[in-house]
Amino acid sequence: MFRRLSILLDSIKFAHSIFAIPFALVAAIVAAGGWPRWQVAAWIVVCMVAARSVAMAFNRLVDRDIDALNPRTKTRPTVTGAVAPRFMLAFLIVCAVVYAFGAWMLNSVCAVLALPVLAILLGYSYAKRFTSLCHFWLGFALGLAPIAAHLAVRGDLAPLASMGTKWNLSFELFPILLWATVLCWVSGFDLIYACQDYESDCAEPRLHSIPKAIGLKNALTMSSVLHVIAVGLLIATGAYASMGLYYYFATALVTGLLFYEHWIVSPTDLARVNVAFFTINGAVSLLLLVAVWLERVILK
Repeated sequence: MFRRLSILLDSIKFAHSIFAIPFALVAAIVAAGGWPRWQVAAWIVVCMVAARSVAMAFNRLVDRDIDALNPRTKTRPTVTGAVAPRFMLAFLIVCAVVYAFGAWMLNSVCAVLALPVLAILLGYSYAKRFTSLCHFWLGFALGLAPIAAHLAVRGDLAPLASMGTKWNLSFELFPILLWATVLCWVSGFDLIYACQDYESDCAEPRLHSIPKAIGLKNALTMSSVLHVIAVGLLIATGAYASMGLYYYFATALVTGLLFYEHWIVSPTDLARVNVAFFTINGAVSLLLLVAVWLERVILK
């Protein structure tokens, strides 16, 4: 069983939970005015990892027939049979229960919203069957992480004294700005990743994607625009929250990483997509978390 579990965790890229968790913790730190209570922080991480695991396992489960037709994915253990559908389903159910329990342990608002959020996450697996905008569905879904983390700490979106109230808002804008940032950032790098499957998508009438709809060059241009918007949103978020030097230094580094991500990928050379997708974007979220942790926890 442990061997099958190890294979499945590798197949769903368990380690890539790192993408959204830092943004959730950034929102939690700001909402708490410092590091949140350890119980809250722990349950936020548990919910994030469990929810992503459910979504990825579900994706592998429902996409087995499509993955079998794609040269890039046809050797996945979920396709070859190294991991049986029954085992994937059991794993999925266990992770869903852990996620629901974690949301219940946080507060009543998180408990009520747990199911709708999970439905959005699972819906991504079907989005590519009916819309080319599936990349934005993924960005929207992962962007919910900072809003969920804020609700986990505060229980509502009432304005914070140092931010929303200062700007005369009736709600707290910070997690929403982070949601918009993550939406543009994730949608942008998912467009790059989707370029790998351009030929397979074109050969499969059931699938839709922006690269298939507008071509590789235009899709990469759209990705660049989305990342420019994401950087602009990071700057706006920092101004709104009165962030300091560390935050803007991290934002400058993020800008450089995103520029490099687009520099190493072109319509005629997709060999380094995995470097652009996994390594660079993992660093992006961690840089921002470290910066906010320094400013709002260590140096406050």
